[in-house]
Amino acid sequence: MNQAMSVMPEKTVKERFMHALLFEIGGIALATPLAAWVMGASVSHVGVLAAMLATTAMLWNMVFNYGFEIVERRRQWQRTPKIRALHALLFEAGFIGFSLPLTMWWMGIGIWEALLLDLGFFLFFLPYTYVYNWLYDAARSHYFRRLVAG
Repeated sequence: MNQAMSVMPEKTVKERFMHALLFEIGGIALATPLAAWVMGASVSHVGVLAAMLATTAMLWNMVFNYGFEIVERRRQWQRTPKIRALHALLFEAGFIGFSLPLTMWWMGIGIWEALLLDLGFFLFFLPYTYVYNWLYDAARSHYFRRLVAG
């Protein structure tokens, strides 16, 4: 484990909540107008779906990241690009299981349309998840290095 990781404390529930909240705010701001345009739907209708999905995703984010970090510590993984890609892929794949029924209901569409919409969101959020967590980890590491340095 590198020195920056060894001086960083585990994330608190409050930090996990803020991590997830900031992730969802950024995602909604970027994805909602694009999804509304692609679907020919109103930004407000897609925005409500995005807010429902974001709330669900925040809870999934906190639970998934907690579990992933336990595995990461036990296996002594470093946050390499390969591990970050695995993290993003597993998070988004798991989330589709929650989002598909909600999307079908809210948008009044069938399973195939909802799957295509969710896959579109997945293709957007997969790189977004990777970049967001990379930037968050870098900022967190920088913060704790400065804190330790005094």
